[in-house]
Amino acid sequence: MGQAIGLPNRLISFPAALRYAGPGEGKFLKLISLRAKTTAGAFAVTAAAVLATATPAQAASYNVTDNCDVQWITCSYGDLRLFYNSKDLAIQDGYYKSAFTSFYGNVDDHWGTSRYEGSTQTTYRYVFGNSGNGNGQYMKNNAASVENCARDDNYRVYYNSGFGGTSQYFAANGPYGDCNITNLISALKNNNASSHFG
Repeated sequence: MGQAIGLPNRLISFPAALRYAGPGEGKFLKLISLRAKTTAGAFAVTAAAVLATATPAQAASYNVTDNCDVQWITCSYGDLRLFYNSKDLAIQDGYYKSAFTSFYGNVDDHWGTSRYEGSTQTTYRYVFGNSGNGNGQYMKNNAASVENCARDDNYRVYYNSGFGGTSQYFAANGPYGDCNITNLISALKNNNASSHFG
């Protein structure tokens, strides 16, 4: 009767006589064991390589209503507000009725911002928030009015990303903090793509 030894994907049988072949038996069985280990090791390395190349890059995406909420932007809160509605609907009786997005400093794309952190690509999309009309909608090319609440900083809103094309100037609100709201001009209404300090 023979004895069977299992190897990956094969079964080797040999006569019982070899099982009791004497001193040479150990060498034969060691050779079988070494081949099994080598084959199993090669299989494990190949499987690991396939998994490494097949693993996609990790991605994380977040919606924010203020660019100061972006992890790699350092500021406390945005003072330029872009509203979903025109000014007559955005603020009524002293209350905000329209959702808005707040920005501080230069924002080269109202779509959002993205970058890799290690192997993870992290993306922040700018949306209208703070309840009201348009809440949760993406704000690029979707704003109708602007309020500059900065006491010292002037701003411009641009038609193109990267501060290009037609722009509109919004002066600082001055010492009284009235945050005057202004409609975007027709060329920029629902065509807002970037903004920066004026």
